Amino acid sequence: MSDHPPTRIRLASYNIHKAVGTDGKRNPLRVLRVLGELDADIIALQEADRRFGVRSSVLPPMMIEHHTDYVPVPLDVQQDSLGWHGNAILVKRGIAVTRHDIIHIPCLEPRGVVTATLETAAGALSVFGMHLDLSGLWRARQARAIVQLAEVARSQRPTVLMGDLNEWRTQCATFREFGRHFHILDCGPSFHSRRPVGRLDRIMHCNRLVVQACGVHQSALAATASDHLPVWAEFTLDDEGAQAGS
Repeated sequence: MSDHPPTRIRLASYNIHKAVGTDGKRNPLRVLRVLGELDADIIALQEADRRFGVRSSVLPPMMIEHHTDYVPVPLDVQQDSLGWHGNAILVKRGIAVTRHDIIHIPCLEPRGVVTATLETAAGALSVFGMHLDLSGLWRARQARAIVQLAEVARSQRPTVLMGDLNEWRTQCATFREFGRHFHILDCGPSFHSRRPVGRLDRIMHCNRLVVQACGVHQSALAATASDHLPVWAEFTLDDEGAQAGS
């Protein structure tokens, strides 16, 4: 048995509302400073691109490079976009991206999922980032499609799903779909950032990971940078769960 405690890895999910804060002003630098406060190893972003036109990134790559320790996972979708239908993944410098992909899901509105396989200090990890539909019927269909793909990843390595589920209720088809295969964390209310009451932003994980802590990041800056607050969780790898899942 090792004398060293298992390495923790910190993940976060953040709907940045296209960098438009609660004051109505678009301020990418403010969002990047919130990312610095979070200090997560991996962050799933939602609404990271403009919705119309060329759908360019609201976080200019040069600003990310100069003001953070993060590197965007290259999704190879659109030249000026950071993500896919607004979903993006940022990783701390030094974390290797061994695989990345975009996923089409059934949708009423334009929606998609991004995924990456990463080599972290705690070991290999699969991450899925998502922003689900406003319609409950479509959310359940999307959850079913995502779970089928995430189950394949879980059979190979520890897997985490993160994003804005747009789901206010805990007793619903969306959570039933995810809950059959993954643990759904209750990090706390993250919406609206000025007076959070909705638990819309969620982090979910397989049994090959052990949650050590989770919560909502609350700061004066986060309360104005977006209409959502970031949620976060810290994990260690469960060796017994990894062997059982192999």
